[in-house]
Amino acid sequence: MSALPNCPKCNSQYTYEDGTLLICPECSHEWTLEAEGENSEEVKVVRDANGNILNDGDSVTVIKDLKVKGSSSVIKIGTRVKNIRLIDEDHDIDCKIDGFGAMKLKSEFVKKI
Repeated sequence: MSALPNCPKCNSQYTYEDGTLLICPECSHEWTLEAEGENSEEVKVVRDANGNILNDGDSVTVIKDLKVKGSSSVIKIGTRVKNIRLIDEDHDIDCKIDGFGAMKLKSEFVKKI
């Protein structure tokens, strides 16, 4: 007998199959095994310019002079950024840069140290 997964809604162990559906008798939740795989949390992998995987807390170096929007200053190539935080936006790195303050960067313009 194959082991069926617990109910994703109430975590009941008493699930059963009915054709292609899996059913929970305790909360009446119905789902398919394919849907269960799709519902699993998808983790976005953020990579630097060299293809290295970035994580929260990493230190990176800027690989290109970056203009600061709304200012005449520039973040120079080689600027070190410590303790980055990954976010799910177009600019996927949130950080603080010495002399500039809080900033969002694109991962394609940094490399991991």
